[in-house]
Amino acid sequence: MRYISTRGRAAPQSFCDILLGGLAPDGGLYLPESYPQVSRAELDAWRQLSYADLAYEILSKFITDIPPADLKALVAKTYTAQVYCHTRNGGDAAQITPLTRLEDGLYTQELSNGPTLAFKDMAMQLLGNLFEYVLDQRGESINILGATSGDTGSAAEYAMRGKHNVKVFMLSPDGKMSAFQRAQMYSLQDANIFNIAVTGMFDDAQDIVKAVSNDAEFKSRYKIGAVNSINWARVAAQIVYYFQGYFLATRSNDEQVAFSVPSGNFGNICAGHIARQMGLPIARLVLATNENDVLDEFFKTGVYRPRTSAETSVTSSPSMDISKASNFERFVFDLVGRDPAVVADLWAKVDKGQAFDLSATVYWKNLPKFAFVSGRSSHADRLATIRLAQEKYGVMVDTHTADGLKVALENRLPGVPMVVLETAQPAKFEETIREALGSEPVRPADLAGIEKLPQRVVVMAPDVEAVKRYLVERV
Repeated sequence: MRYISTRGRAAPQSFCDILLGGLAPDGGLYLPESYPQVSRAELDAWRQLSYADLAYEILSKFITDIPPADLKALVAKTYTAQVYCHTRNGGDAAQITPLTRLEDGLYTQELSNGPTLAFKDMAMQLLGNLFEYVLDQRGESINILGATSGDTGSAAEYAMRGKHNVKVFMLSPDGKMSAFQRAQMYSLQDANIFNIAVTGMFDDAQDIVKAVSNDAEFKSRYKIGAVNSINWARVAAQIVYYFQGYFLATRSNDEQVAFSVPSGNFGNICAGHIARQMGLPIARLVLATNENDVLDEFFKTGVYRPRTSAETSVTSSPSMDISKASNFERFVFDLVGRDPAVVADLWAKVDKGQAFDLSATVYWKNLPKFAFVSGRSSHADRLATIRLAQEKYGVMVDTHTADGLKVALENRLPGVPMVVLETAQPAKFEETIREALGSEPVRPADLAGIEKLPQRVVVMAPDVEAVKRYLVERV
């Protein structure tokens, strides 16, 4: 399996090479030269597998440069009930991502049972083990530079803490995440973890990461790597739980399902798109945004119009307070027939802060075959949906999952099970849960009082050169 850039001006690479690199040298994102296809016989065989064995079968189609026995061991080490132990609603921890039945044909899929109570753990725990393995094999080290709007940062830091040959420099928007999210990151005392709070929005932090990644000489000299969802390995790992959700929601492989996915950066739902391209019977992919509805606008109008930081709302589902969806380029590559010249032209506009409009192009006619629909949710909608879930279904959901459930209920198909991807646990957003329900969410015992722990963080202006200097002084 070889990987190519969405912008077409980078040599094809192996999995282990792109694992450590992040962005392609031409500024594009890596994707497989073609998506592996899953046969009906494979689907039938996979239905009986454990999560770890299913992950191995899927990932081995994308990772062909790690010996099979080693890959199997890495996957088995990652996906255990001990790592994903924070199950709720009576879920079976052995299933790793169990379903919660709300009513006939409507489910949530628990993706937030890992150490940081967010779906990012599903991929990040594997990424930590892959990084350590590949770096040991090559006798190399890496300095991870990332940006987070809430959950990626803590998931990355918990996955990489104590790993040898790895240092993590994580940028986050100063004061824009929940107190719990900040405490999860800033309270870590590991010597290889560095937190930088940027005075701005998530997109300012993300722009710094991209600027550093696009400085090829600096990136090479200081061995800069990425764990944001631009890293292909994260998307690949996330494909697995779509297959698992499908198997748990259906009795046979003759059935179809729909997935509703809260989406800011397009990474989570991009994995669903790829699962569908591989042959998983997905009837519909429902994309849910919050007030920062750049993706909803595109799927409704064909216009992709990234917002400025000043135009980006601070909301009660902060992990989706994003107005430039980093992974969206991967989907557009498929939408325009995998023509890298078209993608390069479109993102030349995006990189200048401009919009593009596909509505009058031949490419827009391709959209229905990808089975996307979209919707948006507001703060009032979130409160109403959190109350609905509690009162009607007896289930407490976090603010992002509420966005997904609200839009899912508007886009159900008769006879097709709808699976809402639960992206975080309510304990991460206590203030809004309190506002909606007048009660406190249950917090796992091992995370009680985390906000009171000492915190290590430096606050900086959104200045690329200042961040580079900070990094150089510490590597």
